[in-house]
Amino acid sequence: MLNFVFYFQVHQPYRLKHYRVLDINRNNNYFDEKLNAEIMQKVSRKCYLPANRLILKLIRQHEGKFKVAYSISGITIEQFKKYTPEVLDSFKELAATGMVEFLGETYYHSLASLYDTEEFLEQLQQHRNMIDEEFGLNPTVFRNTELIYQDRLSDLIYEEGFKVILTEGVDRILKWRSPLYSYKNYSKTISLLLKYYMLSDDIAFRFSNRSWPEYPLTVDKFINWVNHLTLSERSGKNLFLNLFMDYETFGEHQWEETGIFEFIANLPSAVLQHSHLGFAHPSQCYELSNYQQESLSFPDPVSWADQERDVSAWVENDMQQNAITTLYELLRVIKSKGRNDLLEQARLLTTSDHFYYMCTKYFQDGDVHKYFSPYDTPEQAYIYFINALADLEERINEQ
Repeated sequence: MLNFVFYFQVHQPYRLKHYRVLDINRNNNYFDEKLNAEIMQKVSRKCYLPANRLILKLIRQHEGKFKVAYSISGITIEQFKKYTPEVLDSFKELAATGMVEFLGETYYHSLASLYDTEEFLEQLQQHRNMIDEEFGLNPTVFRNTELIYQDRLSDLIYEEGFKVILTEGVDRILKWRSPLYSYKNYSKTISLLLKYYMLSDDIAFRFSNRSWPEYPLTVDKFINWVNHLTLSERSGKNLFLNLFMDYETFGEHQWEETGIFEFIANLPSAVLQHSHLGFAHPSQCYELSNYQQESLSFPDPVSWADQERDVSAWVENDMQQNAITTLYELLRVIKSKGRNDLLEQARLLTTSDHFYYMCTKYFQDGDVHKYFSPYDTPEQAYIYFINALADLEERINEQ
């Protein structure tokens, strides 16, 4: 059987204001509250609220056969509480159905796994506590920020009690293998589910692209593609079509006028018409994998970003490297000096989006970075971030 595994990422950063040199030592508020509120309210109106209503309707309509998973960063839940509490209520209503799985991640959607193991584990626990507090759930599946994963991460996650990790189905790792199978990590202690990026991106990125040869993407066409994926599997093994994407795909990245909501509304019925197709939560791969899972090694970090599917989207150029190394040095100093009054602001600066905005790539990847950035240039994003760090450092040194 082939199981559709839908995981949707729900994340909105606290965006930095235009924090100038003259603000250092004069203004300790680094974030643009007005912009953050406006964006959250807009995305809630276009995506979160209508998408949640639709998912709830589909869950009820299909009586437990339709399942989805969400990963919601801690700072996004904070902003729901501040700006759109009705969205948080709608996620709680979804949680109450029992057909929605919530995943573990870093509270601040950070790159801490690459730079500070202690901070990474603290953010992981902070996020776990929030999911328990808001939804009464304890995640057993983990997805790191931007699906970043490497071998050593699985050791940390295993010790924290997780059973499954989600990451990207990177061709250079898979080689001849298929992302439709579940795998084990390099030490065979934890299961891996790998994003099927071609079909995921057909929905998330290409759905409304009129120059795409397969436009328009219909449910019948999509199901036909999926059926062809299973032709070579005749031994009754359970496969997993891992469709991982930003939740903002629905209504925000792909506008309602594109037909994206109709596509999702009609997909479950079309899937469930076939006896060999169904839906599963990510955690179910642990019990559904009816074969010896092959072990995969990821010696270097991978992610779901850009064509390289590595971490270059955040740490490739000198600006990014300087900003992130300086930040984590300051974070360690803050902890060593017991300056808990500064810890929250420093952690808000660990959010990966800040470094994403500093990316200087060209062509298609560069266009994607520009689309998400609230700044005119990567250099502008860097300057405001470094100015905020300079002010933070001054405050650390205050008596």
